[in-house]
Amino acid sequence: MNFHQVILLLLLIFLVDLSDRNVKANANYNATGYEDGTSKCNIYEGTWIYDKSSGPLYGTSSCPFLGLDCQKFGRPDKKYLHYRWKPTGCDIPSFNGQDFLTRFKGKKILFVGDSLSKNMWVSLSCMLHAAVHNVSYNFMPDKSLSTFTIPEYGISKFPEEWVPGGFDVVIFNTFHWWGHTGRAKTWSYFQVGDKVVKEMDRMEAFKIALTTWAKWVDQNIDPSKTRVFYQGVSPVHLNGSDWGEPGKSCLGETEPVEGSNYPHTNEGEDIVKSVIRGMAKPVSLLDVTTMTELRKDSHPSIYTGGGSKLNDCSHWCLPGLPDAWNQLLYTDLLGNV
Repeated sequence: MNFHQVILLLLLIFLVDLSDRNVKANANYNATGYEDGTSKCNIYEGTWIYDKSSGPLYGTSSCPFLGLDCQKFGRPDKKYLHYRWKPTGCDIPSFNGQDFLTRFKGKKILFVGDSLSKNMWVSLSCMLHAAVHNVSYNFMPDKSLSTFTIPEYGISKFPEEWVPGGFDVVIFNTFHWWGHTGRAKTWSYFQVGDKVVKEMDRMEAFKIALTTWAKWVDQNIDPSKTRVFYQGVSPVHLNGSDWGEPGKSCLGETEPVEGSNYPHTNEGEDIVKSVIRGMAKPVSLLDVTTMTELRKDSHPSIYTGGGSKLNDCSHWCLPGLPDAWNQLLYTDLLGNV
């Protein structure tokens, strides 16, 4: 089972000319200590604060390639647009698209993963486009290779294929499809070495696949040239029992789970941390699982443009939650983490 068979469910490339400043690899996979001048905190531990003044950085009018625009598709409530992430013990920088583009000019970012990677990639593309909306851009979506470029910031030539080491930042992700069973399952067979089986424990399969990915990173990535992130597990909210409200789903939810802890344990998150901890090469974990679990209100549900029979409790409205993921990515790339 090679890397492409195991992990490359969907390849998304985000290319923007980032800064002349070097992006340094962090030897600690979960180095989340953020210094704000007065204190140090874990930026992934905190609560969601309702703040009417913290509206989205973009919308339909400022991001023509938005995609999962829940307001456009009829979602009647808007409260979910005004929650901001507040780490316990410190404040994190607001996202500044112009600063992002200027500070990291000359760099390339690659997202590798599934549709949750696309959620984050489109979010970041919209945030940057909104910051410099008067300049020209190129947005080229494709099922396997998609790019967003802003030529004014000196975009490099689009590569015909991904060459390891050709990117300054790579953000990997996979988990969503590994839990699907029955009619929704993704694969008919699993191959481990020379052995092919029709069914196996999905979390065992996920761990084997992620271990294969980890070996590939250790063998192919030069941390002096490429900073590697893993986008943490993005949860679903199909079963209200997970947050203490049996019989519910994300449909109709308008507020996050209160507090900073989620009552349901995510086995996938534990596997991700275990595998990354055992790697030889440095990988930074965007540890967004818990903060994301709290946002049962931020899914598209029936507002995807696909009709009321589709209740999407897996992906995320845009603008919305993935913007906070990118704020934390921005914080990390600033060198504050």
